[in-house]
Formats: sequence, structure tokens, C-alpha cells
Amino acid sequence: MNEEKKLAIIILIGGKNIRFGNESAAVIEVLGKPLILHQIETLSKFDEDVFLVANSEYQINSYYKKINFPRDIKFVVDDTEILEDTELRTPMLGIYSGFKELERLGFEKGFLLSGDMPLIKPKVIELMINRAKGYDCSIPRWNNGYLEPLFAIYPVNSTFILAKKSIQERNYALNKIIDESLNINYISVEESIKPLDQNLVSLINVNGPVDLEKVIKLYQ
Repeated sequence: MNEEKKLAIIILIGGKNIRFGNESAAVIEVLGKPLILHQIETLSKFDEDVFLVANSEYQINSYYKKINFPRDIKFVVDDTEILEDTELRTPMLGIYSGFKELERLGFEKGFLLSGDMPLIKPKVIELMINRAKGYDCSIPRWNNGYLEPLFAIYPVNSTFILAKKSIQERNYALNKIIDESLNINYISVEESIKPLDQNLVSLINVNGPVDLEKVIKLYQ
């Protein structure tokens, strides 16, 4: 990693989705390709390392059977050693595992994304990265105060520590990785992101077939 490589991108793909027959939304095809490939192709426009955090080696192998990944994509497997219940499925475990790997590799910040938010706009990614400069975090915030914690940039060290603490305390609320004592740049969804992404497709979670139809219409 050279001096410029201070930021890496982490995509959580370990979840199952009951509405998609217990498959991850990441492998569902939209407009001719799996959702996760839409995300990866957009992110490949930026010179950042991309890590996909999966639930198991078995899940990674099943992805490889269905998806032709670019060669430079790296995989991280959920680190279950910290768990008392090894069957636990929570985004917090993916966050802990991903940021633990970024910490090991010496990255300063991680751009955390959910694998079921596939239709991200390059201009929105660029905005997030630019707005993180000079801050510890950049997190989208709606006018009603609601945050988008799975579309945000975090400092690697403190996020890894907070995610570990969250798992040990069995409190998996995503706000547990937001350290209010840090220098956080809250980015207005309505005022800063909407002008770049009119339908806000970058922030839509694909949680089922209905969402899929809606997203495709908005995206096109």
C-alpha cells in the first residue's frame, strides 16, 4: 500500500434475504448482471481497494460460481472467533471483520457500503470521499435526523474497536460504531446528495422483488 492508499472500500455481502429465497441480494440479477457487479463497476472508477465481506468460505465459493468478479477484488470472511453464538448473522460482524482486516493492512479510513444498495452513482461516491477529507467520518443525514450508517466513511482504528465492543456487549445497533467525539461531517441527503442523484437510488436498499422493480425504473 502506497502513501496515497489511505482509504479502502468495504462492502457487506454476508446477509441472507428471505424474500429472495434466502439468497443474498448481491447475486440477484438486474439489467443483465448481478447487483454486486453494478456496485463494483461503479467503484472501479475510483482508485481504491475494494473488499467484500462474506459470511463464510462456502458463501464466497457460491458467489464465484454465479459471478465473474474482477481480479482485483479481495474477500474477507467473517471472523467468528469473537462470537459466543457462531450462528449469529449481523452486519456488525461484517463491520468488525472488515475493519479488522483494514487495520491489519494499515488503512486509515474505510468506506462502508451495504451489498443491497447496488445502484450507487459515481458522483455521490466522489462527494462522500471529498467530504471526508479533513474529517474523521462522513455520514449522510436526512433532514429528519436519520443517518445512513451503511453508506458512510469511518476511521479504521476506532470503528474496529467499537464494532468489537458492540459484539462483546451483544448490542448490534449500527449507531454503536459512530463515535460522537470524532470530527464528523454530516452530509445533507436533501441538499448535497439529491442534486447529484435526483431519485436517490444510491440510498435504496433492495430488500425484495418489489424494491427491485422500483429501483430498475428509477435507475433507468
